[in-house]
Parts: sequence; C-alpha cells; structure tokens
Amino acid sequence: MHSKLINPSLDIIQLRNNGYEVEIKENHLLIHNIPYFNTAKIVCKGILVSKIGFLNNQIIQIRDHRVFFIGDKPCDANGADLNSIINNSNSARLGQTIAINHMFSSKPKDGYKDYYHKMESYINMLTSHVQSIYPKETAKTFRVLKDVESNTPFTYVDTNSTRSEIQFINDKLSNLKIGIIGLGGTGSYILDLIAKTSVSEIHLFDGDEFCQHNAFRSPGATSINVLDQNLKKVDYQKGNYSNIHQGIISHSLYIEESNLILLKDLDFIFISIDKGHIKKLIFNYLEERKISFIDCGIGVINKDNSLLSSIRVNFSIDGVRDHIWNDRISFEDEGDDKNLYSSNIQLCELNSLNACFAVIKWKQHYGVYHDIGNGYSSIYNSSVNEIINDDVRG
Repeated sequence: MHSKLINPSLDIIQLRNNGYEVEIKENHLLIHNIPYFNTAKIVCKGILVSKIGFLNNQIIQIRDHRVFFIGDKPCDANGADLNSIINNSNSARLGQTIAINHMFSSKPKDGYKDYYHKMESYINMLTSHVQSIYPKETAKTFRVLKDVESNTPFTYVDTNSTRSEIQFINDKLSNLKIGIIGLGGTGSYILDLIAKTSVSEIHLFDGDEFCQHNAFRSPGATSINVLDQNLKKVDYQKGNYSNIHQGIISHSLYIEESNLILLKDLDFIFISIDKGHIKKLIFNYLEERKISFIDCGIGVINKDNSLLSSIRVNFSIDGVRDHIWNDRISFEDEGDDKNLYSSNIQLCELNSLNACFAVIKWKQHYGVYHDIGNGYSSIYNSSVNEIINDDVRG
C-alpha cells in the first residue's frame, strides 16, 4: 500500500492548538479522552468521531451535523441517558480500526461553521455534565497524537466509501495483488472497476497496441492524438488509470509458457483473452499454485440481421476447479471452426457487462457483496434477458 499524510485544515489545527487530542485516520477526525458520565455516574473517557469532507484532496467542511462516539452510553450527572443527542446506539465499523458504539445528532439552526465549531459543541454537550461536579475534568489534555498515515493506493482520498459509511467493507480488498490478462474490451472495463478499489497492485498483461477499434469498446473517450501515438494497451491504460490508482504495473507482453512465472505472486487473476491453448497453460499454472481466477468470455452471432449474444463468467478457486474443464470454456483459438467466439464481435455494453459480472463475483468471494448462491459459472443471454447460474456448491 502507498502511504501519505493528510494535511489538516485550519479549523482542525485550531482544535489541536486548543489542547484537544486530535487524530486523523481512515478519512475520519477523532478526538480522544473526552470525559463523560456512564450510567453508574462514573467518569469515563470516550472518543468523538466525525467524517471528513474533501475537495481536490484538501479537507473541507462536510455538511453532516452527526458525529459518532466510542465508549459507553453517555449520561448526565444523575445517570440518565443523554437522549437529547443520542440518535442510536448501534455498534458499527467505519474503518478497519474505527469501531463506534453510538451516533449523536444535534443540529444548530444555522448548522456548524466548521470542524472546530462542530466538535467543540459536542465535546461541551458531554463534558458539561462532568464539570458540574468535577470542574477540573477536561478534554483539553494538550497531548499531541501523530496522525496515522493514510495507507491508500489512491492518488486522492476515497470520499465515496466514507460518505456511504462502507469503507470498512471495501477495505476487505486492501493489500491484494490483482492480475488482468488481456486489455481488450472486457479487460479494460475490469481495470476501470478494479482501479476504484483499494487493492494494492494491479498488474496488466497484454502485448497489443491500443488501436482505433479498441477506443470503441473501452471505457472513456480516447482522443485521436492519443491514438496516433501507437501506444501499447497496457501503457495507455496505465497512464489513464494512474490518475486515480498508484499501484498499476504494466507488462507489455503476451502471457506464454516462458513467462508464466510473472503470475506466481498474485492473489487473484482476471482472464479475458481468446487464445484457447494459452488459457490451458494459464489455468494449469494457476491451479498448481492455488491461485484463484475468473475467466470471462463473450459470444456474439449475427443472425437474420440482429445479434444473438451471451456472456459467461467462470470462477475457479482451490478445491473447486473441475467445472472449468467440463465444457464451460472453449479452448479453441480464435478463427478455429470449433470456436463459438470466432466472429470476435465485441460491443462496449457487452464488454462492460461481462466485466461487471466478473468483478461482482470477485467481490462476493472476498465478502464485499453477500453471496448465498455459491455459483461458479454463469451465462447471460441477451435474447431472453436471463442469467443462468451453474456449478453451485453448498
């Protein structure tokens, strides 16, 4: 993972200068050692947590009056719950190391001006009850906490996960090393989706150049000036997606027997190529090393001046491999009469849908999406708009 420190804004610096124990980690602002009463009227110390807003990778005020609290349920001096600010007491995770116990909600008429106004207001709502009996108790300890480095592969902060409160779920993908073999239509869309996840590294394998026809079946809109540069697919895609993800490694080559060793340290591999004999080599190599993978494919036939299309996704993990070899995948090369996909018709909507199915299945495997089906093969047919799941394991 790539690390960088987040520079605090002036209002957060003011909190620190006034003696509060301020910490910034996992896209959240934490203030430690806040005195409060529990139900037994004992003075405890808790932690206030707020989401942080970002614009152009700089901290700005977020329009969220809520905060979260780590600790027991806070009470007044008589041991009564502070229901005036407690919205709920549902424990939840906001990040890998941030587990909260309560959510507070108290919105002034004109809102909070900045993080200093917001956090000090909530601090006073808690400590005022303690200070009514113990006036020397304070959250201003003047203890300086070192900000935790933002361990992220992104070039800017993932506020999407923070805003949705799903960062802890998305972090399940952190530290993974992913391979994408084939950067044609489907492979490029897989990259588009994977680049927005917190995986540590994304290795791209393809020896082709990025040509004009590729621009019509890949994400985004490529300028003719870029096409005139005759870039390799992996170099073009790395240059594009390095704008958001720092861990992209390009390998401008075709995978073959002599370089299979490049795959040995990867955690998961997406395969979207049409060379059947190469697939066999790759499958055997990955199975021997117990590396999980997904193989993607599209079949399109021109029939009576309309297109019949199907999309397949086959998932292989250690212990569930046999279905891969049972007529789920064609091992014939493009152009072979036996190859269903020899027409090589590709359309961006089919490529992107194929990539979506593959990435969703990958995310199910790592627990990002719930999965009760355990299907290892799926086929989508556009004519009947139906997905068939096969090779279901209990």
